[in-house]
Amino acid sequence: MYLIEAVKKHAEGHILKHRANVLTYLNNSVGIGEHSDIVEAIEIELMEMAKYQDQIDMLDKYFVVKETEETEQD
Repeated sequence: MYLIEAVKKHAEGHILKHRANVLTYLNNSVGIGEHSDIVEAIEIELMEMAKYQDQIDMLDKYFVVKETEETEQD
């Protein structure tokens, strides 16, 4: 169970990182010199967020732990 939770937390962390990047692009687009195409940069960040959300969705769908199983393991 710890491995599944670790993968899920890892994906959640990446989503937060890419979300922060999008918010930076939206709020401070003038200061982002390396990305002349802000829309494209945001699209790339959204694709990364979607990738990690897909991982979370797969874990929730196929590796969900019922409360009774968690109680038995303790």
